[in-house]
Amino acid sequence: MLELVKDGPGGEPAARPLLRDLLGGELRRLRREQGRTLADVARHARISMPYLSEVERGRKEASSEVLASVCEALSVDLGEVLTEVGRGMSARRAPVIMRPAARRAGPGDVFCLAA
Repeated sequence: MLELVKDGPGGEPAARPLLRDLLGGELRRLRREQGRTLADVARHARISMPYLSEVERGRKEASSEVLASVCEALSVDLGEVLTEVGRGMSARRAPVIMRPAARRAGPGDVFCLAA
């Protein structure tokens, strides 16, 4: 029998990053690297500045059309941005370790097997 080794704060399973958080962070990093303002990029992407801010903070799920517009406004390739975000997701993945359980599983127990 296996038990999940919890590695997050307080013994809880560590949270995996959300795609929208990493994608928004990457877009913000690229914008700042170029020394551009939210207003400038939003205007060129033809979206509202508050919406772009929400996307950058990981509060909104942007459509593929919006992502393409923002990337075009930043003069970056959407595929390269997504590749970089994918690398970030892999690097930040919470490790899940399974080891023999010291007790029998109960009806409320949940197990997660990771590759």
